[in-house]
Amino acid sequence: MLSSRTKYAIHSLIFLAHRYGQGLVAIRDISEAERIPRKFLEAILADLKGDGILTSRPGPNGGYMLRIAPEKLTLGRIVRILEGPLALTPCVSVNNYDTCIDCRSEKECSLKLVMKKVRDATAEILDALTLQELASNETLLKEKMGPHSFDI
Repeated sequence: MLSSRTKYAIHSLIFLAHRYGQGLVAIRDISEAERIPRKFLEAILADLKGDGILTSRPGPNGGYMLRIAPEKLTLGRIVRILEGPLALTPCVSVNNYDTCIDCRSEKECSLKLVMKKVRDATAEILDALTLQELASNETLLKEKMGPHSFDI
């Protein structure tokens, strides 16, 4: 399950993708448009900057912008940065492999086979979807549903 922090980050990145190439975007604008508490958003964006996804400039004319083109940034990369490995069990993690402490025999574990399939399918989907596609899909949904379709 994605955390609120990750969902906020993704929505913020989609917001920035819509404005890619237009310069810095004030954190206030992102916070208001996406209904994300500003202090929480500041921490999220600082982490994304630290991971090389964003660049920023402080001050009254400052803000954030994508450091990577939206068509080159995958949802898989974003989720891994914020949530860690996609694997549901450590024994099938590609980059963070570890044995399961409660496993009797990794060689005979049928759960491991299933979890590997889940990890592979999840990675295939998330690694194929770019931030640009998410932003484009959002635009299409807004056009189809009307301007207030996401307001609850």
